[in-house]
Amino acid sequence: MHWRNTEKAYGLLSIGMHWLVALAVFGLFGLGLWMVDLDYYSSWRHTAPELHKGIGLCLFALMLLRLLWRFVSPPPASLSSYSRLTRLGATLGHSILYLGLFAVMLAGYLISTADGRAISVFGWFDVPASITSIPEQEDVAGAVHFYLAWGLVILAGLHGLAALKHHFIDRDTTLLRMLGRAQPTSQAHKEL
Repeated sequence: MHWRNTEKAYGLLSIGMHWLVALAVFGLFGLGLWMVDLDYYSSWRHTAPELHKGIGLCLFALMLLRLLWRFVSPPPASLSSYSRLTRLGATLGHSILYLGLFAVMLAGYLISTADGRAISVFGWFDVPASITSIPEQEDVAGAVHFYLAWGLVILAGLHGLAALKHHFIDRDTTLLRMLGRAQPTSQAHKEL
């Protein structure tokens, strides 16, 4: 398997980034839901938000790398079996996922820096507070972050269901390509 994408298959770097982003998104969502209910006496009261912020900023860097990689190594072409509507839906869905990810991370940044303090990323470095003058910044950004996170997780779940539909109903190689197991279309159909 190649590191770069080819015309027919995703490369190892694209596959790895895809699954790492998925793991981070669902992990951050679960951590976020859990940490907002921590009480004052919980030993995780300060640790969980710091972990959430650090992972979120690492995810931001990964998403920037992923966007850059799409230009350096474009994704494979859509399968020829896709209808025009399927191609449009895939493009629209991926675009919304990317925009949603960046928007939820921006909202998280605005929550965390509303008081003017920088965000420490695991003690490695600090990300400075550059926007602090939005009225009720923490509350507004908090609401946006909450609803965007729910929307993003729901859309990511639908994305996963669409991949399963392609695999089990359409019997094409959509899912196999993102698992690094794509085969020539004619061979894949014979084995499915």
